[in-house]
Amino acid sequence: MRVFILSTGRCGSKAFIKASKHIENFTAGHETLTRLIGPGRFDYNDNHIEADNRLSWDLGKLHEIYNNEPLYVHLKRDRDKVAESIMRRYYQPGSIIDAYCAGIKKTPPEKLNKQQRLDACYSYIDTVNANIEQFMSGKSKTMTINLENIHSDFHEFWNNIGATGNIDSALKEFSIKHNPSTKRSLDILYRTKLLALRAWKHLTMSIRSW
Repeated sequence: MRVFILSTGRCGSKAFIKASKHIENFTAGHETLTRLIGPGRFDYNDNHIEADNRLSWDLGKLHEIYNNEPLYVHLKRDRDKVAESIMRRYYQPGSIIDAYCAGIKKTPPEKLNKQQRLDACYSYIDTVNANIEQFMSGKSKTMTINLENIHSDFHEFWNNIGATGNIDSALKEFSIKHNPSTKRSLDILYRTKLLALRAWKHLTMSIRSW
């Protein structure tokens, strides 16, 4: 059985996989196939636990390939805390919120004020959670796990998949900060680099159009 951990990101998915690596009868990975295109993007081995927030945009393909075979887990966290964490990553290269604003919504973050950027974070969170909830409503094996109740919920998850291993060691992973958001000084640096890159692209495109 495969297990897919679906989420917005910034809600403990990295820690969840660190904990899952203590399970002896499953492999576990975090965004292991994200960079692949085509069939390889979904070529997950059996008895594997995968957490990848970008799968929330590939739910139709997941249904087509796996349908009801896997256990689908919706990993959630307090909405305000997720928004706060995403906000701190607004200008980081490759961040999902920059892709969401500049790509999907066509509202590059440099054109938004602080409140608009926060509103965009909430928009992203609500969109992704709605996608996941709608997808899971038609599936036979699902779970919702809340980071605020992770110890009891992870116990339930452990039992649901028939996990073997050291659950006490697994639970300790949730007391460690995995993949924390950057400090404010780095955010300013990322923002400066992003704005410079976009200005350069705009300039080169303008030159080519002359």
